[in-house]
Parts: sequence; C-alpha cells; structure tokens
Amino acid sequence: MHIAEGYLPPLHAVAWGAAAAPFVVHGVRSLSREVKENPESTLLLGASGAFTFVLSALKIPSVTGSCSHPTGTGLGAILFRPPIMTVLGTITLLFQALLLAHGGLTTLGANAFSMAIVGPWAGYGVYRLARRLGAPLMAAVFAGAFVADLSTYCVTSLQLALAFPDPGTGVLGSLAKFGGIFAVTQIPLAVSEGILTVLVMRLLTQSSKGDLIRLGVLSRRAENQEAVAR
Repeated sequence: MHIAEGYLPPLHAVAWGAAAAPFVVHGVRSLSREVKENPESTLLLGASGAFTFVLSALKIPSVTGSCSHPTGTGLGAILFRPPIMTVLGTITLLFQALLLAHGGLTTLGANAFSMAIVGPWAGYGVYRLARRLGAPLMAAVFAGAFVADLSTYCVTSLQLALAFPDPGTGVLGSLAKFGGIFAVTQIPLAVSEGILTVLVMRLLTQSSKGDLIRLGVLSRRAENQEAVAR
C-alpha cells in the first residue's frame, strides 16, 4: 500500500505527515524506554523490524501510484504494543523509500499513517479483544495480523479517494473503486500474512518463551492450559 513518491497533492502530503508526527514522537519515547528498561528486547525488536521490512517489500502492482503487499506490522504490535511498532514501521518505510524506491519521502507521512499507525493499532485492538473473549493465542494472533494488513489497505484507499475524488460520485465513489481494486490482491495477502505470523509466533513460543512471558504475550497459567489442550 505504499503510495509512490510525488503522487499525492502537496497539501495532502503535508497534512498526513502532520497527522502521523505525534504518533511517531510518542513511539520514539516508548521505544527508548523499552530499550533502556529491557535491553534484552533489542534482538526481538530487530527481528520485528526485519519481519516488517521483508514482508512489506514484496510488492504486487495494484492501483496506479500504489501497490499491494503484506505489511508485517501485526507481529510487532502484538509483541511490543502499537507505539513501538509505529517507529519500526516508519523506519522501514523510510529505508524502503531511500533504498528501494518503494514509496517516497513526500508520501512518507501518508504511508506511515496507514501502515505504521492505523494497521498496528487496529490489529492490536482485535488481538486484545480476541484474547479477552477467550480465543486461543494463535487464533488471536491470526486475527490481529489479518486486520492490521486489511485496515492498512482501507486507509490507503481512503487517502487516494480524498486526493482523487471521482468526478461524478465524489470521494465515496472513488473510495469504492480504490477499495474494490485493492481487495482483489489484499484480502488473499492478509490471509497469507495471518498464517505466516502464526507460524512465526509458534516459533517464538518455542525459542523465546521467556521473552513472551515478560512481554505479556504468554502467561504461565495460559501457557500451561494451552499445553494441556494440545
């Protein structure tokens, strides 16, 4: 869902940048606090950022001026909460714009708002709701990753619709067109990303169980209950 360099009108680019800035500043503070209080988190933070970088670089041509791809933000949001994932996602978008010509600097604010802010918050919200309703960990992880991906595409569709309203039907008509085109590729990608995130989380429960307990993803009681269920 990276919007290409120079594709948005200047006013829209500035407005999305201003909207994203407070979230990024808050995220930087959260990330600094996490690294300072729990330096052992550094490796897992790096892995979460790398997961996002690799998945979101796998682009498929879609709407003119944009593309479809997994986002990888659900995993980091579940592990470290959305504010930290906002920073990791924004850094990913910056590197991709500079190194891969994927996205752009003028559209960094818009891309960060959709992929690094709305995606992580929506995915984490669904994940927490699923856990509160008693869903197994992996089902909640799938739901969170799926929604993080899908909500990003919905916001990108809105951003493009606001920038390029349909001459006849306005913003709503344009939103329906952009959303319909994105859906062809994005819904299967969201399902695939949910499955991949579950596989990665299963690996983490085996290799980094202590970190997951410290981060609150696993509790000792829930871990024992799921082990008995299996």
